[in-house]
Amino acid sequence: MSRTAILYLNVFVIATCGLIYELLAGTLASYLLGDSVTQFSTCIGVYLFALGVGAWLSSFLDKSLARYFIEVELAVALLGGFSAPLLFLSFASLQFFSVVLYCMILVIGTLVGLELPLLMRILREDLDFKHLVSRVLTFDYVGCLLASLLFPIFLVPDLGLVRTSLLFGICNAVVGLWGTWVLETGLGGGVIFLRIRGVLVIVLLVAGFIKADSFTTWSEDQLYSDAVVYSQTSRYQRIVLTQRASGFQLWLDGNLQFSSRDEYRYHEALVHPAAMLTQRPKRVLVLGGGDGLALREILKYDTVKHVTLVDLDPAMTGLSARFPPLDELNGGAFRDSRVRVVNADAMIWLEQPDEPFDLVIIDFPDPNNFSLGKLYTRRFYRQLKSCLAEDAAVAIQCTSPLEAPRSFWCIVNTLQSAGFSVRPYRVSVPSFGVWGFALAQLKPFVVPQGCRGDLRFLNDRVVEALFQLPNDMQQVATEINRLDNQILVYYYDREWEIVR
Repeated sequence: MSRTAILYLNVFVIATCGLIYELLAGTLASYLLGDSVTQFSTCIGVYLFALGVGAWLSSFLDKSLARYFIEVELAVALLGGFSAPLLFLSFASLQFFSVVLYCMILVIGTLVGLELPLLMRILREDLDFKHLVSRVLTFDYVGCLLASLLFPIFLVPDLGLVRTSLLFGICNAVVGLWGTWVLETGLGGGVIFLRIRGVLVIVLLVAGFIKADSFTTWSEDQLYSDAVVYSQTSRYQRIVLTQRASGFQLWLDGNLQFSSRDEYRYHEALVHPAAMLTQRPKRVLVLGGGDGLALREILKYDTVKHVTLVDLDPAMTGLSARFPPLDELNGGAFRDSRVRVVNADAMIWLEQPDEPFDLVIIDFPDPNNFSLGKLYTRRFYRQLKSCLAEDAAVAIQCTSPLEAPRSFWCIVNTLQSAGFSVRPYRVSVPSFGVWGFALAQLKPFVVPQGCRGDLRFLNDRVVEALFQLPNDMQQVATEINRLDNQILVYYYDREWEIVR
């Protein structure tokens, strides 16, 4: 392979690794800090700015370009490779995590911004300017495309964040070490020492890669107040289960989904008012709810003949099979012959023709990003109408009307704008605080009555009280959540950022 071809390959690797480091920083910022829209946007902006700073600084380097390139490559390998472990560690032990995050993005971006100008100036000896620019930028953009595809499809699900950063640190280090031979004539003295440093960087990164599972387990133990008893990174989210004396808790991307100690309050409130309104549900649709706890409540009704549960993540719908305490908590709901599980995007699945449902329970995670926010839009609720029987009832979890009133009422107002008659209600869940729901039908209705007598929390008087909203939870004006504005995600980020 010619020297020029090898240097083009270096451009490709540099571009791929650089974008991976940026995606890692944005993902970790969203995971650890919440507020995904702001965090990802600012991380990208700071990184692009840092690339410009690095490109500008390269103009001050006139001699020993090959040596500077190797030095920068090894520095990127070390800092970029250990970026995810360092960010996990700093989040667990430092109060000024955001400062560390953005300083790291600035430094990595600046170093990556130095690399390409240096390589282009080295390649200038082999190519005329026209071909140099076009080919370098081509390999740069192709590398970015590869990184953007690999990151969500393969790297994060199969390797995890920590191993991904270490793997690409190794790639950078290999490029740097390889460069000591490809660019040997321009390195001057001290080549052997430079190669020894390259080997040491690779050894450090490989050791980190091997011990990544131990580090991830340790760092998550620092993030959660209770012991981590199960963890998994799926193609869609980070699933963590923690354990304390009173029970276990489920966390998705660092957000609490339920505690086994009091989840019955939430799930009884979610399911039974809608089931009471329907009176004799036969065909039931559950959107989300991959933990099976809403299923448990639905299957208490003998009239139910068929339940379809649609959840995007097979890791969630299969979780109770891998974690027996959850299977016990949901009463083996997924083993019930009446239940059919579909792993699909709910918005796409609703476009498929199916028999109408008598009862729909919507238990999606909170709308903290655009992929979840689309499931709370007017478009989605209009799609939902086509799957409903004439007297069907719909229940939706709507975040907290106390802590996030604009988010809560945005969901209610959007549901009404789609043609539903809606009654908002709330329940107190010790693990969450006050939590909100919406009960809806295609025609006006009154608060349901006739609660089952075998429930742990609800009775007729409690159900009636759920629909009495106190003064500090009264309706507020909001925009309608549409696909083209996703205003709900912005409401949610702003309100929960204040709470945090």
